[in-house]
Amino acid sequence: MKTGPRYHVKPRRHRERKTDYHSRLKLLRSKKPRIVVRKSLRAIRVQFVDYNSQGDKILASALSNELAKEYGWKYSMSNTPAAYLTGFLAGKRAKEKGIKEGVLDIGLYNPTVGGILFASLKGVLDAGVECPHDAQMLPKEERIYGIHLNKDIKPLIGDIKSKMKGGKEE
Repeated sequence: MKTGPRYHVKPRRHRERKTDYHSRLKLLRSKKPRIVVRKSLRAIRVQFVDYNSQGDKILASALSNELAKEYGWKYSMSNTPAAYLTGFLAGKRAKEKGIKEGVLDIGLYNPTVGGILFASLKGVLDAGVECPHDAQMLPKEERIYGIHLNKDIKPLIGDIKSKMKGGKEE
């Protein structure tokens, strides 16, 4: 074990590989709410988080499990179309609270072109929230509408989006 006057113990969350403080600081310096996207094996979570010295404050949130409970989604909660709809729902809730822009925070996940994390970002963008991004990273329409999974998913996504909008087109 290292010891001595010049040895510095890293913060606990850094040692546990849960937080990259260097990238977190860059996101916080933007002074915009962070669009935090986290995935698990069962669900996708999209949150709009604002920095506070007492602890981060969640401004708007959506969990992919809500799709089945409130909107009739009957497929996996952790696939690309579910991530898109979860991002869309979170973006709608953020717009209702007056949030117009944010910056994407994917944490320690590796950015993958067309991945689930960027499907959530596409949903947030389609809801009307501005976020700096590279258009090449967003998934293609076929992936978002789940054509690669099942042909029956595309009409269901349209129905769910119209329910989220309140039955009106913008």
